[in-house]
Amino acid sequence: MSLDQVAGATAFVDLAVLLVTGEVDEFTVAYLSWGFYEPSIWRNHPHTHSFYEVCLAYAGSGTFTVEDAEHRVRTGDVFLARPGEVHEIIADPAEGLGIAFWGFTLQPTGPMPSSLPGWWNGLVRADRPLVSPALGSLPMLVCALAAEAAAPRSGVSGQVRALGAALVIETARAFAAAEDLTVTLDPTARTTSAVAAMERYLSDNLTRTIHVRDVAANVHLSSRHAARLFSRETGSSLMETLRRLRLERGAQLLLESDEPIAQVARACGYPEARAFITAFRRHYGQPPGAFRRRGGTLHL
Repeated sequence: MSLDQVAGATAFVDLAVLLVTGEVDEFTVAYLSWGFYEPSIWRNHPHTHSFYEVCLAYAGSGTFTVEDAEHRVRTGDVFLARPGEVHEIIADPAEGLGIAFWGFTLQPTGPMPSSLPGWWNGLVRADRPLVSPALGSLPMLVCALAAEAAAPRSGVSGQVRALGAALVIETARAFAAAEDLTVTLDPTARTTSAVAAMERYLSDNLTRTIHVRDVAANVHLSSRHAARLFSRETGSSLMETLRRLRLERGAQLLLESDEPIAQVARACGYPEARAFITAFRRHYGQPPGAFRRRGGTLHL
């Protein structure tokens, strides 16, 4: 998403009626201003706000003065005035300045968290710069929000809340130090997710012929790696788990329906009733018919 496309995001100002409040991590956000200046020669005189005000320069250049300190801003910069800071923007008299701007407050939803999210530091730390070229996904978010405002459709409330939360985080990231943004992900999370996806694939495809390669392809692993990973994490092989899931499904159908056993067998992946009956007896200690009559209990 380029800055040239931000130039067409004039409907950004219309978000005032669509997005008023939201939540970001452990904070409540109040969105207090949305605006858009097309490239021109303009000036806003010294003033202050009780909220964070952020501007994205998508065309031209100018001067951003905060508490008597001047900062040159150019196309591709994002600049920030923190609550209570007296600031002023003057467009370059030769090329003008085009900006999209937004303002918001952040209040903890409960007691102030003992460990604040790293992105928050970009907003509150006084030693962080007020002008940054680290736009990240800000141009894309501005354009996406403007598009929602220009042509609202079903789902617009949820969409703009999600985009608004992303805008706040990406704004703060632009001013944060690299060390504040570093996170360490749980190294086991991907493994857990892959195993869960394989189990879900088995459950979703009980009636189909399934090979290890099919399950492995679904999680983008080799057959050998997928089989080894699954066995290590679950203590059971993929095919053993598939058989168990099919028989558990068969037991459920026997108790919940009056379907013939042959039809139950097909519904849980056994083309022939004989194979189903044999496997069912081995697993549950009784044939399907007896299991159904006894309501799933086994009398010794």
